[in-house]
Amino acid sequence: MIFYFSCTGNTRWVASEISKAIGERTVAIDMTAADAMYDAEHLPLTSEESIGFCFPVHGWRPPLVLREWFRRAVLPCSRGRYVWALCTMGDTVGEAMNLFASDLSALGIELDSRFSIQMPETYVGLPGMNTDSIESEQRKISAARKQLERISLEIRDRSKGKVEVYEGHWPRVNSRFIGSIFVKHLLSDRPFGVDLEKCTSCGRCSRVCPVGNIVLDDSKHPVWQHSGRCMSCFACYHYCHERAIEYGWRTRSKGQYYFGKNKEIITE
Repeated sequence: MIFYFSCTGNTRWVASEISKAIGERTVAIDMTAADAMYDAEHLPLTSEESIGFCFPVHGWRPPLVLREWFRRAVLPCSRGRYVWALCTMGDTVGEAMNLFASDLSALGIELDSRFSIQMPETYVGLPGMNTDSIESEQRKISAARKQLERISLEIRDRSKGKVEVYEGHWPRVNSRFIGSIFVKHLLSDRPFGVDLEKCTSCGRCSRVCPVGNIVLDDSKHPVWQHSGRCMSCFACYHYCHERAIEYGWRTRSKGQYYFGKNKEIITE
C-alpha cells in the first residue's frame, strides 16, 4: 500500500508509476479537512503488501501539515512488513527524509529503505525562483521515469538498507536554518490574490487546494481562509488557466506547472 501526498501532481505520478510496477494500491493522504485521519481497520493490507510513503519536499523539510497529520493518523501495523519512503524534490532534499523517518519512528514505524527523485520545479514564491523550461521539464521527467524503473525493482525485491537520497551540500543548514525561515515567514496565504476581471469562476483553485484552504464567495471567486494551513505549494496559482491568481508581485511573469500540463512531455 502506497500512501502519497501531492500538490501539483509530481508525487501522485511517482506513486502511480511505482504502484503499476509493483502491483500495490495507492492511497491519497487527504488533508482537505482539519481532522482528516486514516483508521487502520478500514485499510486492511494483504499479506504480500509493503507500506510505502511518497511526499514532496517543502523548504528542505516534509510538508508541515503532513507532519502534523502523521501525529494523529492511525496507520496499518508495520510489524513484519517492508517499509519504504520516497520524496520528490526540486533540487536537493536536505534533512527532509531524516525528519520524516523520525516522525515515523515516533509511531513505531521504521524505514527499511529511502529514496528521492528530482521532478520539475514548482516553487515560484521568491525572486529568482521559477518553473523549468519545457526542455528542462522533459529531461527531468525522462530521467525520473528511468530512475523509477530501478527503484520499483528495489521495492518489489524488498531491498533493505537502501539510502538513495540526494541531500545536497548543506543539508543541516538548508533544513534547520533556511527551513525554519521558510516555515515561519513563507507559509502564508496572505500574499495570494485574484484578478476578478480574469477569473471565470470555474472553482478549480478551490478543488486543487490540497488542504481545503480556499472557498468560493457568492460570485464563485476564490477566498483564502487564512487558517494557517496553507503550504504555499502554489497549486491554486499553477492550475489557474486564466492566470487570474498571483502571489503578490512575486509570481508576475513567471511560469506555471502541474504534472500533465504539457502532455506531449509525459507521453514521450
